[in-house]
Amino acid sequence: MFETLSDRLSGIFDKLTRRGSLSDADVSEAMREVRRALLEADVALDVVKSFTDKVRARAVGAEVVKSVTPGQMVVKIVHDQLVEMLGSEAKPIDLHAVAPVPILMVGLQGSGKTTTTSKIARRLKERDRKKVLMASLDTRRPAAMEQLKILGEQNGVDTLPIVAGQSAVQIANRAVNAAKLGGYDVVILDTAGRVTVDEG
Repeated sequence: MFETLSDRLSGIFDKLTRRGSLSDADVSEAMREVRRALLEADVALDVVKSFTDKVRARAVGAEVVKSVTPGQMVVKIVHDQLVEMLGSEAKPIDLHAVAPVPILMVGLQGSGKTTTTSKIARRLKERDRKKVLMASLDTRRPAAMEQLKILGEQNGVDTLPIVAGQSAVQIANRAVNAAKLGGYDVVILDTAGRVTVDEG
């Protein structure tokens, strides 16, 4: 999802930076394309509207810094606004709860949940010295379970053994119980991705 969005935004910005000067119409057209790209990436409408309004307000009245083109200035404004919207400071995961602390990974199919699960687990293990167990709840795509197992092996993080035929709820219960019995600090549950046609 982020790669597609990144590609779309790069294309929009390439058009802008090729121009020597920008009119209000150029900025408006770019913001329409940015809005469309964000909406297609399933960003909430109110977030998209707020974001593009703030960028437009800053871009139209922006004084262009010497040595950059107006197009490059708009790219910088969009970047700065993305950083402001997403947060410029990293916030640690709050693990102040009774162990094992469950972390549920949810999101759209193909958005990088499994890879992110592995990265978070490795970070918790290496930086925070936590004992982490990962479990795949993706019963629709058996390769996802195998992928998480391989990522766990590569990062030295334990994964729940795969048992064929279990439901996601059964796997989650087994993971939490295994984490309790194994003395784990954290159990990360990697869910199946959702698609826009999923119901319930």
